[in-house]
Amino acid sequence: MNPETSILVIVLAALILFATSVIRYDLVAMIALLACVVAGLVPVDEAFNGFSNPAVITVAAVLIISRGLENAGLVAWLGRLANRVGDRPTAQVAVMTGLTALMSAVINNVGALALMIPVAMDLARRSERSPSYLLMPMAFGSLLGGMTTLIGTPPNLIIAAFRTRYAGESFGMFDFTPAGGAVAVVGVAFISLIGWRLVPRRESQHNRALFEIDKYSAEVFVTDESPVAGQRLNEFSESLSEIDILGVVRDRRSLDLRNRYLRLNAGDVLRLRAEPRDLKELVEKSRLRISGDKPEKLESGDMELVEAVVTPDSMVKGRTARSLHLRYRFGVNMLALSRRRRSYALRLKDVRFKVGDVLLLQIPADKVREVLASLQLLPLAQRDIPLGQTRRLIAALVCFAVAIALSALGFGSTAVCLAGAATILVILNVVSIRDVYSSIDWPIIVLLGAMIPVGGAFESSGAAAALSSWLVDARAFAGPVLLLVILMVVTMFLSDILNNAATAIVMAPVAIGLAENMGVSPDAWLLGVAIASSCAFLTPIGHQSNTLVLGPGGYKFTDYFWLGIWVELLVLATSVPMLLWFWPFEPVAQP
Repeated sequence: MNPETSILVIVLAALILFATSVIRYDLVAMIALLACVVAGLVPVDEAFNGFSNPAVITVAAVLIISRGLENAGLVAWLGRLANRVGDRPTAQVAVMTGLTALMSAVINNVGALALMIPVAMDLARRSERSPSYLLMPMAFGSLLGGMTTLIGTPPNLIIAAFRTRYAGESFGMFDFTPAGGAVAVVGVAFISLIGWRLVPRRESQHNRALFEIDKYSAEVFVTDESPVAGQRLNEFSESLSEIDILGVVRDRRSLDLRNRYLRLNAGDVLRLRAEPRDLKELVEKSRLRISGDKPEKLESGDMELVEAVVTPDSMVKGRTARSLHLRYRFGVNMLALSRRRRSYALRLKDVRFKVGDVLLLQIPADKVREVLASLQLLPLAQRDIPLGQTRRLIAALVCFAVAIALSALGFGSTAVCLAGAATILVILNVVSIRDVYSSIDWPIIVLLGAMIPVGGAFESSGAAAALSSWLVDARAFAGPVLLLVILMVVTMFLSDILNNAATAIVMAPVAIGLAENMGVSPDAWLLGVAIASSCAFLTPIGHQSNTLVLGPGGYKFTDYFWLGIWVELLVLATSVPMLLWFWPFEPVAQP
């Protein structure tokens, strides 16, 4: 098998694995890298050179700085700012989406969204609305904001690395701003004025618990003192207006719910589907006991109820409550789980957690922040987050601004400047050593370090040139501008099903090949790939930001399309003219 065919097979197999999520994306990247080494496409002594790429260092530094800004009190400050918006939904969407986009321009976009979600949930609760009208616009805003600067999102850093290899010079900090900034402004304006109305409505009910979109699946024990013991199941069911009975377990055996003569006994386990408030009332009124919950009541003086969402990087993802030993290790009771209106054939403690699941947890009041950080769960309400000292916040912002300025003025590479800023934040104790390692998204680091050599092999083997030649052959009916649009549309399609960094690595060599075949500068083509790689607007799986709001927003898989398709069309309509204006197709001398 020749090198060109070998790399095409490896990349195609990796794309299929990325899209299906059968294997974690970082493991897929390592498998692809090792396959390239075995096939002789990547020299053995260069296999791990990708981990020394400046893009990898920059991503790690940005994540550390993001944690520093959070620790310094940026979240609390933004929360106070958002609370002044008022009750008009258009104004709320504009402010929350705009703030998320602005933050995403300078810190990790997933991190920016995660910082703002508790603020949005609180704003929706006070406005007595479902949070669904805010969360999807904010997720899209985080993607739009990431397009505007070099450090806004990993694809931009990857594209800059490819330009360095081709032209000997990287893109600057704000080279992405003319096209990316215009896209972000137009996108946020559209979402704020019109787009949020396209988000499918999720009806909310007033005066309910904070998270209203779905009911929880929970398990309760019938105690000896409970009046439910001895009662017929059909009588008990008729007395419940807002609670569904999903099953009854007795002696580890599921009973037939169709048996109208079935009587409930002490020790039976009832599997229920209910809102937190209704569940709490039932437990206290009927003297039932939540599974795994020792206290008689759901809340006591030293325990607190917390609703938290499973994030893409959470340690609980893919595991069960039984395997995590939450009570033994963290002193936590898992009371219930919500997953987009689904019921479970399994016992609750045997359900494997997925990204977007919302867990109802009972946590010692003095350990809420510590436990959530350890489990990497995102709270859906602001809970006694330290406001931070003003001097710490100013120091963190100044440190970050100086690093950006030095990089933009050419006094040092972006990687060195941001790594220096991260180091200073550690010295100032804004970021602890523990935070340094917990804040870094290690799967993304592995993905970048492994896929960069694979992308190089895709280019050096001639596969990228072959694909670009095929596209160039279409010039007779397409023309260069339409070819740029086609390239971006293909990249957008891949970004909706793949990791955006992997998409940029695969498509950047194709963009360079197109430019070389046409004898023009590759800058517009590379920047087009960078913008399109961040356009994962059609599905919840294309980007972590979309996945993060899937559960809290109560969205369905198809909900993203109705707003996302219009945003992608606006991105094309805005970015292509801006790219051609600032980065025209200038002829370059062929070597």
